[in-house]
Amino acid sequence: MGQVIPVGEVIGWFRVDEAATAGTVRRAATEAGERLGLPEARLGEIAIAIQEIAGNLHKHADDGSLLLRTVVQDGVGGLEVVAVDSGPGMDVSKSRDGYSTAGTLGLGLGAIERLATSSRIYSYPGRGTVLAARFWPKGFVADPVPAAGLTRPITGEKVCGDGFALRATGYGLLAMMCDGLGHGPLAAAATEAAVAAFHAADGSSPAAVVETIHRRIGHTRGVAVAVAAVEGALGTVRFAGLGNISGHVVSRDAPRRTMASLPGIAGHNRRTVREFDYELPPDGLVVMHSDGLTERWDLDGYPLLDRDPTVVAALLLRDAGVRRDDAGVLVVAAGE
Repeated sequence: MGQVIPVGEVIGWFRVDEAATAGTVRRAATEAGERLGLPEARLGEIAIAIQEIAGNLHKHADDGSLLLRTVVQDGVGGLEVVAVDSGPGMDVSKSRDGYSTAGTLGLGLGAIERLATSSRIYSYPGRGTVLAARFWPKGFVADPVPAAGLTRPITGEKVCGDGFALRATGYGLLAMMCDGLGHGPLAAAATEAAVAAFHAADGSSPAAVVETIHRRIGHTRGVAVAVAAVEGALGTVRFAGLGNISGHVVSRDAPRRTMASLPGIAGHNRRTVREFDYELPPDGLVVMHSDGLTERWDLDGYPLLDRDPTVVAALLLRDAGVRRDDAGVLVVAAGE
């Protein structure tokens, strides 16, 4: 079945529209870190970084929000913070310790870089900023995973009906994106069942995995689902889908290529599931998303973007996501 890549718990999305939100996020991070067994000293460092990020989102950013979630690798737990805003953007080279103006985010990036185990940022004047930072226990060296997914519930809901899952294979990653019908707890339950079926399915054939999901979730309201075998070592991606999950291959030197998904609802009705093969360039990304994101996005519109999967997923969720639906996006790099 392949090695399961754990997906951490979403603690919450926080709309940073008042100063008190920084304290709320800081307390949530401390509670989550205590459950993970992080040392008190490390929790203090995480609290400082989160206070800096959330406080400056409130002071300087437009429409700022922050995702807090756990991350797990080899039985070790950590915390991840993803902060996004819609402006005004900044010159990252200048936004280090001791530099802040009303026209820049002023995150104190030097402090955040020192306190985080890893961090990535993308900002462009007039376009806003995305910051992703992970905090592992001191001394823990996490293996890089060339994939990242983000989900966000429809406004007013606590749980999200969109979800994703990943498994390692001999040639790359097997990736699933799904969208439970409707919203709220029943949609989330359908997605949880689809994730469990994905992990239980044999082999790495996307069509066979979609068939397994279809057979195993008939007790739920059903999901739209797509599975991709991202095989960077072979230069290919194999893709199969049912319903309105969009799949695309993007690279710097070629137009975005849309992958084919068939009509249907996994768990309820489907045609024969078909699998399609596509070329995957060495610098390629596979982007899968629910209909909670519009199709009107183009990574070429982000100058100097290094295409880190977490940053790309956050940018797409920020700029293509809609508030009237659950939204989910999964980005997988070709790798080697």
